[in-house]
Amino acid sequence: MTGKIENIYCKFLIFFISFSAIINSFYFEYSELLVSYIVSFVSSVVFSYGGLKIIKRNKLYQRIKEVGPTSHLKKENTPTIGGVFFISAFLLILLITDIPDLKIKIAIFLSTLGFLFIGFSDDILSIKKKVNLGLTANEKLIYQCIISSTFIFFIFKNDLLNSQIFLLNNFSVDLSILILPLSIITIISLSNAVNLTDGLDGLAAGCSAITFSGLGTEILINNREDFMIYSLICYAMSGVCLGFLLFNKHPAKIFMGDAGSLSIGAILGFICVITGSFLTTFIFSGVFFLETLSVIVQVSYFKLTKRIFGKGKRILLMSPLHHHFELLGIKENKIVENFWKFNLILVILGIVLKTSV
Repeated sequence: MTGKIENIYCKFLIFFISFSAIINSFYFEYSELLVSYIVSFVSSVVFSYGGLKIIKRNKLYQRIKEVGPTSHLKKENTPTIGGVFFISAFLLILLITDIPDLKIKIAIFLSTLGFLFIGFSDDILSIKKKVNLGLTANEKLIYQCIISSTFIFFIFKNDLLNSQIFLLNNFSVDLSILILPLSIITIISLSNAVNLTDGLDGLAAGCSAITFSGLGTEILINNREDFMIYSLICYAMSGVCLGFLLFNKHPAKIFMGDAGSLSIGAILGFICVITGSFLTTFIFSGVFFLETLSVIVQVSYFKLTKRIFGKGKRILLMSPLHHHFELLGIKENKIVENFWKFNLILVILGIVLKTSV
């Protein structure tokens, strides 16, 4: 019975986003968007299915941290690094997408490859060490800073970075040179936020698909001709996430690994800074930021209480937030479903605010 319910929610999510792609494609007379979404979804299914076979053949299996919930121990030896395959599908779609400025296409392509390489290296090291510890947090952060900074300064030097950030009802604020540090921080933050969210079957993949479809819709509503192509890229990413979700939903046949989660967040950040959609991206990515905030609050409170009382205390049973709900006894699939619903509400709220204020 549980499996049937999970399939219903997964099918509903695919239907909802597909319906959104169809409506937007016809309403904004942008048929390429629907074509890109369908091709991306199908490509992701094919790449993920083929990737699953390759991963099993090479025995690239997930290692579970002993400090995590004990219920996750049964996930040991689940195929991982699935992100390599669906992100590869996206990169192929990106190559054939007619982006007017070749420089920005190259920048997005190479920067995505960079984040993919960081995640892949971390995943492979975890597999080789036979423990879920790959690159250190500092190593990953340094590499993310290098790639993000290179991307931002490249598009800035080529006059492809808009210093204006768009708020509600197309009201904008010009940040001038401050757009540089804000953009770098945004990309790194989103990359790590999606990575932290990727802890339950289908959670990161489903929320990412929802967030990208929301951002794609918001870009269309802005009706800026020079940014329209990025709505197509958003729906392409939504499609590849949904294609992977078919294999990643509970019980997961494959995990995306850091290769997938770091790349997803980075791509979301690239589109956000190029289009200046900071506020709406923040709203749509509410699940990712709540997960990140739960970790920051938990760690900060533990360190503070340890310094004051000599023994660290916790606010949550475990962070990120989804683990707290798990330890409260809520089933994994129910947590994921509710996070999806919350993410959908955030997207609807963001669109309503954008169109009504």
